Amino acid sequence: MNIFIWAIVLLLGLLLIGLMLYLLFPRKYQSADSVANSYDDWTNDGILEFYWGEHIHLGHYGSPPRKKDFLKAKSDFVHEMVHWGGLDKLPSGTTVLDVGCGIGGSSRILARDYGFAVTGITLSPQQVRRAQALTSPEVNAHFQIDDALALSFPNASFDVVWSVEAGPHMPDKAQFARELLRVLKPGGILVVADWNQRDDRQVPLNFWEKPVMRQLLDQWSHPAFSSIEGFSELLESTGLVAGEVTTADWTVETIPSWLDSIWQGFVRPAGLVRFGVSGLIKSLREVPTFLLMRLAFGTGLCRFGMFRVVRANVLTSEMISTQMDDRLVRF
Repeated sequence: MNIFIWAIVLLLGLLLIGLMLYLLFPRKYQSADSVANSYDDWTNDGILEFYWGEHIHLGHYGSPPRKKDFLKAKSDFVHEMVHWGGLDKLPSGTTVLDVGCGIGGSSRILARDYGFAVTGITLSPQQVRRAQALTSPEVNAHFQIDDALALSFPNASFDVVWSVEAGPHMPDKAQFARELLRVLKPGGILVVADWNQRDDRQVPLNFWEKPVMRQLLDQWSHPAFSSIEGFSELLESTGLVAGEVTTADWTVETIPSWLDSIWQGFVRPAGLVRFGVSGLIKSLREVPTFLLMRLAFGTGLCRFGMFRVVRANVLTSEMISTQMDDRLVRF
């Protein structure tokens, strides 16, 4: 009985320490370096990879959601996104840019299962090293450091541009949209999956949503979330969209991921042995954010947005010239 009581006391003490770290040391967005440093830290300690696997994004549980292995749901998400975007109809050798590739989980599936030639980019040097280490030589996926707001690739470099949950880290959403489409070939396909907030132009955030959103931004180095409607408008305003932006809301399909993330700590206790008390404290400090994310997505404050665009057959230089002319006319 005494051992049980002491175990409860110890757990409560660790929870208190984790809560103090959460409140006193947020990971506020300061610059691209703060994002890179956060992912370097998460990659170096190995805790995120241990529990989330090679896919640092949410899982797809179907609609209606069904019980599914946490790691399988993540790989299923990639295949569902490929199918939704129509990428499964593209030939082997299709060139793909994976923007915000993490440690390369999606890139490897795209290369291995669909025969694509994939280039993954991230701000984090440690993620690049880990992605390279996890990728066997026969898999046509390569990784490098690059900035999604100033991509190093020439105009019209890729058949497909792919991005999963990278947008919240971008301080300039309009520039993000322009760069995604700039490096896409005419007729190429852009597919994006992102965490979005409700369009507050229609329904402003209320008294409790504002502090919740502040925590969601500050804890994981996010400058801001866009709305599904707002980011669609930014894509269209580039002048590089053929037809309309196709969108979907995958909140229902992905929402089980948040509580499943917490549950992994219970069903995989080997992590405590591997990472020790310090690892447990680091894990506990993330629990409030997971719970707030579940609250936000469950109440409609946040939505999981999907975007598909076909690149218009117009030269990027022509688009830039047109935008400059429009600005001169408005001036």
